[in-house]
This record gives sequence, structure tokens and C-alpha cells, in this order.
Amino acid sequence: MLSRLPKWVEYGAFLLAFVAGSVNAVALLGFHHQAVSHLSGTATLIGSVLFTQSSGTLLHLTGILLSFVMGSAISGYMLTGRSLKLGRFYDVLLVLEALFLFVSMCLLLNGHTSGHYLASAACGLQNALATTYSGAVVRTTHLTGIFTDLGIMLGERLQGKALDRRKACLFVIIVLGFICGGAIGSWLFLQLGFWALFIPAVVCLLLAALYRFVAAAS
Repeated sequence: MLSRLPKWVEYGAFLLAFVAGSVNAVALLGFHHQAVSHLSGTATLIGSVLFTQSSGTLLHLTGILLSFVMGSAISGYMLTGRSLKLGRFYDVLLVLEALFLFVSMCLLLNGHTSGHYLASAACGLQNALATTYSGAVVRTTHLTGIFTDLGIMLGERLQGKALDRRKACLFVIIVLGFICGGAIGSWLFLQLGFWALFIPAVVCLLLAALYRFVAAAS
């Protein structure tokens, strides 16, 4: 149950959502308004350009989609189960995510659009770090599912059912983290361009170090 999980879960969720929000903000401002933390828009764009734009655009969008899937596959290969458990490879995956973001930043600073693919892979890798809390799958790179679950919880509360306050609190924390990340990422991009990806990469490294410390102390 979520109520039995340690308090650091909320802090980690906030920071992961912050990372995703900031990366997505940089993508929206610098990748021709192309999001990378979720694929609904990308899939829609692929459908819309099939008969209207050049094959280059189609290949680029397909590359972003496939990169996200490959990032998710890496997490799927290294992790087993979807419940939070210390000692798993979360720290290794966070370091790998940071590496993807660093390389993406370097490529984009040098005018190589292939950096888009690594940014998308980083988000896919993080999105696959899903943990099941009280029957709800919590992901930190997009908010559609979070808002859906909040709506369901509100509807159940109106029916007179008990509200899982900690789960609701966690969802609100993720929303706030994503929005804060988007705000900081946008500001950094306007000031520093693609150097803005440096901050979420560093946050991933700090999270990996903190996770390893908590795991060793437990």
C-alpha cells in the first residue's frame, strides 16, 4: 500500500517529474514544437504528415517515436516487476538517462538533430520506471493518467467513498513537479539554449546518488 512507502518516494517523484517537464519544455521550444516526454502528439503528427509532407519529416518523427520505445525497452530489460523495491537498477538507469541527456545536449549544440532521438530515449527510459501504488500505475513523464486518476478519485469521493489522501498527494506532487520543470526548462532555454538540458541531466545524477545512498543505508 502507498501509505506504507517511505517519505522519500514523494521527493523522488517530484524530481523525476521535474526532469521530464524541463526536458519536454526544451523540446517544445527547440525541437520545432515537438514533445518528447509522451507520444500521443507524435503519433498524431506521423499520421498527419503521411500524405502531406516530405519523407524526411516522417522519418524524423518516426525516429523520435522509436527512440522513446528503445529507451523504455532498456528499462524493461533491466527491471523486473513494477513495485518499488530497493536494490534494483534504478540508479544505473538514472545515470544512463543523464548520459543520454548530456549527449543529446552536445549534439544539439552542434546542430545535429539526432539529439532529439536521445532526448526522447531518455524520456522513454524514465517513463518505464513505473511503479504500482495502490493499484495505480504512476508515471512521471506525462500527466494524462495522473489527471485521469485524480478525476476518478474525485468521483469516488463524491459517491461517499474514502479518499486515499497519500495517493492524491503523490499525484499532486507529480503535477507540480512537471509544471515547475516546464517553467524552469523554458526559462533556461531562453537564457542558455540547449545548455538547458544540463540541469535535468545533473538532477538525474543526483537522484541516482541519493538512491544508492538510501539503498545502502537500508
